[in-house]
Amino acid sequence: MGSCNFKSDNEESEVQITKTHFQTMYVVGKGGFGKVWKVELKKTRELFAMKEMSKARILLKKSVNSVMNERKLLSILRHPFIVNMQFAFQDRENLFLVMDYKSGGDLRFHLGHHKCFSEPQTKFFVACILVALEYLHNNGILHRDVKPENLVLDNKGYVHLTDFGIARVWNPENARDTSGTPGYMAPEVMCRQNHGVAADYFAVGVIMHELMMCRRPYQGKSRKEIRDQMLAKQARIKAEEVPQNWSLEAADFVNKLLQRKPSNRLGVNGPGEVKSHPWLLNQKWEKLLRKRIKPPFVPSQNQENFDPRQNSAKWRDENSPLMVQSTELLQAASTQNLFAGYFFDINQQNVHTENSNTK
Repeated sequence: MGSCNFKSDNEESEVQITKTHFQTMYVVGKGGFGKVWKVELKKTRELFAMKEMSKARILLKKSVNSVMNERKLLSILRHPFIVNMQFAFQDRENLFLVMDYKSGGDLRFHLGHHKCFSEPQTKFFVACILVALEYLHNNGILHRDVKPENLVLDNKGYVHLTDFGIARVWNPENARDTSGTPGYMAPEVMCRQNHGVAADYFAVGVIMHELMMCRRPYQGKSRKEIRDQMLAKQARIKAEEVPQNWSLEAADFVNKLLQRKPSNRLGVNGPGEVKSHPWLLNQKWEKLLRKRIKPPFVPSQNQENFDPRQNSAKWRDENSPLMVQSTELLQAASTQNLFAGYFFDINQQNVHTENSNTK
């Protein structure tokens, strides 16, 4: 990456990066607090994804701790299969997270276009996800929101895990942490019980079921409907249901990830247990980590891999009394102090690391 320690001709002090250093291009996604923009850093012409989050909406949703936690986690995480943070800054109204830009779109976008994927394509996607989760889990972190929307492809077809808004350092007493997306939530999270790494592997099972069978194992329009289905019946792909050109090992892998009891689920004992399943027997993990494997699915390079309707998406509660009230709270210094310490610059971080290493 090019250096972004912006210095004037007459002084050596570093200038903190702000929104003005970026050329905003267009919206490539929408999150819970705002939009994700494709941007260009003016000085170096590098492309990034910039997540713009409304402080008023963060206050309204009582999510200050979550956004500050995400910024803290991303400052210590760095891996080739996650979407890494490069900068973080704020102004009076918004928080900004500047991340690696992945031009291949998210897996939800591609599921919408292709419905299902082949076994080799699915195996590659799953292997990428497992490598990212192994890094997180070995560092004591649960992602807790693994789903197609949070899996982003680069231009070559490698999958990267993103959105650490509800990720947490694992705590054995975490029954009250029930955040997540119902269709991908593990039963223990849905039922407000303590949960560990096995919850993330359940989500991988749901995603693989979706890629293989063209639908999720538990269907429902609400969290209650999905939970009732989970409690009523164990999801399982039977041998006679296995799609043509798919192996029985693939079905077994999904079935073991979707076990309702965490103690019976593949992955409860960590990443090694998942990677050693027969379905992944011939996976070349080191080669994958170095990105030396040719991905079997490559996103189109002739079109943007995102839904253009997101550019015009509007918030329904923009002028609601509660939103107006939250906006007014931003005038108070005490409210702004809630976001203190949000700034991050990977270049300054690298300089500080180098300096400490030479002492």
